[in-house]
Amino acid sequence: MIMTLKTAAPTTELQLLRPEGILVLEDVWKSDRQLSSQLLEHLSQLLGRQHLTWDALTGLVVFRGPGSFTGLRIGVTVANAIAYAQEVPIVGTIGDDWVKAGLHRLANGESDTQVTPHYGAPPNITKPKSSA
Repeated sequence: MIMTLKTAAPTTELQLLRPEGILVLEDVWKSDRQLSSQLLEHLSQLLGRQHLTWDALTGLVVFRGPGSFTGLRIGVTVANAIAYAQEVPIVGTIGDDWVKAGLHRLANGESDTQVTPHYGAPPNITKPKSSA
């Protein structure tokens, strides 16, 4: 099973796909600033809805950007950790056809070993919002 992650915007997109690209299950939700506390739970639930474990993964495709500095960092880091722990290939892609490009790369036996974010511009780091 191939897992895809796109965390570049306030809405997070996850998919489980068969290696030939057939969509098995999708999870899209408005994660906003809760991405770091919600992502692993959503990934686990996505697998659980198909009665699968992490061992069912045969590869990961992660959207590298451009997009949110923090969102990309979280998504890429989690995807890299999963790929490393499960010893499966991981590819990072950009553009509108990022899933298709990633599936193509995986089918050709490619792996980035470690994906890095592509921000598209220098990061714009803002001060934290007041909690008052």
